[in-house]
Amino acid sequence: MTKVYIVGAGPGDPELITIKAMKCIQKADVILYDRLVSRELLKEAKQEAELIYCGKLPKLHVMKQESIQHLLVKYAKKGKTVVRLKGGDPFVFGRGAEEAEALARHGICFEVVPGITSGIAVPAYANIPITHRDFGRSFAVVTGHCKKGLPEEINWSQLANSVDTIVIYMGMSHLSYITMSLIEGGRADTTPVAIIQEGTTPDQRIVTGTLSTIAMLVQQHNIKNPAIIVVGEVVHIGERLKQLKHHPQITDARIVEAY
Repeated sequence: MTKVYIVGAGPGDPELITIKAMKCIQKADVILYDRLVSRELLKEAKQEAELIYCGKLPKLHVMKQESIQHLLVKYAKKGKTVVRLKGGDPFVFGRGAEEAEALARHGICFEVVPGITSGIAVPAYANIPITHRDFGRSFAVVTGHCKKGLPEEINWSQLANSVDTIVIYMGMSHLSYITMSLIEGGRADTTPVAIIQEGTTPDQRIVTGTLSTIAMLVQQHNIKNPAIIVVGEVVHIGERLKQLKHHPQITDARIVEAY
């Protein structure tokens, strides 16, 4: 029986894909893949597999979500083994649930294959833990992008005071709004912030500052999407490791650029 696999490809580094996800790619007849999926992974597909690009840029969608869902159903009904390949994890701001619902409505068998989500992996590659027993006992992941533009639907005041670490996806376009909302909600303007562009890839860049300075620093360093924003005292761990990177026991080459 035909099956659709909704697969997480991980955060960017192709070696961070799971074994199960790789097996799905290798047996697929059709792969619908997103912009942030490493092209190295597509080389694992069968030579005869059909590869369909479904990438989305901010304010520019190559293919509408409804069209993607239509293609999943269409190819599945033709008896094809279909992989919907997404960056990160398909159920973390990946619209995987919408696609699963569409398949279920048409009676099509599907399986979700989780992936390593960028909100955890990208800070880790920058040596920033999103939890720490001294000052990072809780965290939240949140989107900085909403259907209507400004992320006004997010309760930033509640987030400012309820968790130690805030990890924000897709927030670069509204960075100034987000930082000001957190400050107005009661978070200190001196709270550390790290922004990690193209995390886990050879082009990874990191800039750190505070809630009051990070928007200016982003402009100075020309930091752009895709990027993960980390707010909280855990950012200091990355700075501490940077200072110690020449210690003989610390040889991690992933400590890069610009604090």
